[in-house]
Amino acid sequence: MPNNRMVDVAIWILCCLLVSPIPNTSAADSDLPKLPNATIFKNRAPLPANQYYLLPLTSIRPRGWLRRQLEIQAQGLSGHLDEFWPDLGPNSGWLGGTGESWERGPYFLDGLVPLAYLLDDSKLIAKVKPWLEWTLTHQKPDGSIGPAKNTDWWPNMIMLKALTQYQEATGDPRVIPLMERYFSYQLHLLSERPLKEWAIYRWADELLSVLWLYNRNGDARLLELARLLHQQGYDWKGHFANFEFPDKVQKPQIGLKSHVVNNAMALKTSAVWWLVSRDSSDRASVSRQFEELDKYHLLPNGVHGGDEHYAGRNPSQGTELCAVVEGMFSLEHLIAILGEPALGDRLEKISYNALPAALSGDMWSHQYDQQPNQVLCSLAKRDWTSNGPESNLFGLEPNFGCCTSNFHQGWPKLVASLWMATPDEGLAAIAYAPSELNTRVRRGVSVRIAEETDYPFREKIHLSVDPATPAVFPLQLRIPAWAADASILINGKTVGDVKVGTFHRIEREWKKGDRVEVTFPMNPRVSRWYNDSVAIERGPLLFSLKIGEDWRKLRDKAPAADWEVHPTTAWNYALRIDSAHLDQSIRIVERPFGKFLFTPEGTPLELRVKGRRLPEWKLIQESAGPPPSSPVSSHEPEESLTLIPYGSAKLRITAFPELAN
Repeated sequence: MPNNRMVDVAIWILCCLLVSPIPNTSAADSDLPKLPNATIFKNRAPLPANQYYLLPLTSIRPRGWLRRQLEIQAQGLSGHLDEFWPDLGPNSGWLGGTGESWERGPYFLDGLVPLAYLLDDSKLIAKVKPWLEWTLTHQKPDGSIGPAKNTDWWPNMIMLKALTQYQEATGDPRVIPLMERYFSYQLHLLSERPLKEWAIYRWADELLSVLWLYNRNGDARLLELARLLHQQGYDWKGHFANFEFPDKVQKPQIGLKSHVVNNAMALKTSAVWWLVSRDSSDRASVSRQFEELDKYHLLPNGVHGGDEHYAGRNPSQGTELCAVVEGMFSLEHLIAILGEPALGDRLEKISYNALPAALSGDMWSHQYDQQPNQVLCSLAKRDWTSNGPESNLFGLEPNFGCCTSNFHQGWPKLVASLWMATPDEGLAAIAYAPSELNTRVRRGVSVRIAEETDYPFREKIHLSVDPATPAVFPLQLRIPAWAADASILINGKTVGDVKVGTFHRIEREWKKGDRVEVTFPMNPRVSRWYNDSVAIERGPLLFSLKIGEDWRKLRDKAPAADWEVHPTTAWNYALRIDSAHLDQSIRIVERPFGKFLFTPEGTPLELRVKGRRLPEWKLIQESAGPPPSSPVSSHEPEESLTLIPYGSAKLRITAFPELAN
């Protein structure tokens, strides 16, 4: 290592030892954990109010099966990738070296920061610090940040997101001044060095950080910068007002506007911009965007098809893992701004299905593309617009390394978004999972809410609401659209007028020891997809045929590997479903929770259904052919089939032909 690098490393080690969280001098009492940054920042004028506000990172901690998922992630690629993947090694440009200096370091940090601090994992925190210290201690006199050879605004946008999370978790006093200097530098330079390529389409990711800072310092120049970003950025509102892509894109040279990850990021753009523009058409365009994408490109797993451009609704088309985690991030901010309960339903569907489906159970490998009907993961050319033959392998960096560095944000940011604050100093349950919330409500009273649940695998959610002193504040509970006959009990007494597709508001004086029990009856339901195929859903979970999996190591990339997955059982079945009497067509089997929930062996839930083979339904170009148009006939013997949660099935059929009566 050259001497100057040794000096740099010595400096950041010293900084790590010297930097400590800012004491929380305004804590109301000893019940609130001593978080350095417990303040909830609402929108400053002239920004309109959000419907909800994200809480500072570490206000919400995972418990139960969700904590186990984050621990598995820490023990897998997320916790070790920098130890052996050269793009994140000690020669990274984001550590002062001469290596990769674009998006991979910032992407990794954008997920590793929340993972480390949500788990309070000293090993991961020690991994985080060198990256952040280098950026914090190497800002140039003109205000620019990052490696000198990087002249693209886009990687800096990601690093800003990592820095804001780090500041919330630690209270580090250097972050805000660094951002102020950087945004001042950018404001003066953008006219001569405008946004280019990816940054043009992803400008809203920086806008989030600009508004994060504006809500803390009130500098009007930040709104000027916001308007300049909008001026140079792609017009997503216009894109969906005159949508040009009702079919699968066949020519990738059409440009980045049809790229599935750009579209996943764009889901939030019009809503975030509305905070600055206050133009009602910007807010309304969010619905138009979902309407167009859902109509032409929605897949049963809740994400939009794109391999890697718009791919239509055929369940053998794929979706990129980056689009999954970026879609989640967009939804988390959309629901904060707009407060629409249906966005929470979408968030849970993607989080509990599409996210785990693209990761091996131990999170040591991942896919670039996942398919709802995925019956073979192999090194082969498929009917994908631009993605290559490695795209549905489970591996270290199948097809391209962006997902390798970017997938880490999925689970941690879901944890950080489970609960949000209301403008009237209450709390809202946005998505459900075992967790513990520590924050403040009206009059600065600290409150702890422990959420005990096996949701989404089970129906019941128990909330222990423990304010430090009796306090009046609203508690809003999202009632999913599918949860007919949902019920709420407070200290054993029934709460009335619970309606699906709403946030149920309960405002009362809460006292230590109050208990809330929520039941969401999870009756199986059928949804219809491509060629009138049927998918089976229960609660937020989507179910898929359990296919025998033979994992074959293709390449050793120790300590990781690339894997093919071959089927050992048949996959080409049609289902016999009586939609009017689903309780007679589908049997629910609850199982113990396994070590790895999102595997065929570890899943705590199975469904039993009847079906028949369709010999004429075969592979086409190494993927399941399009499902034959329903209804279909088969003379094969009827069989009992097992369905498991989509995220647990790495080989699967999800959109089935339906047998004629």
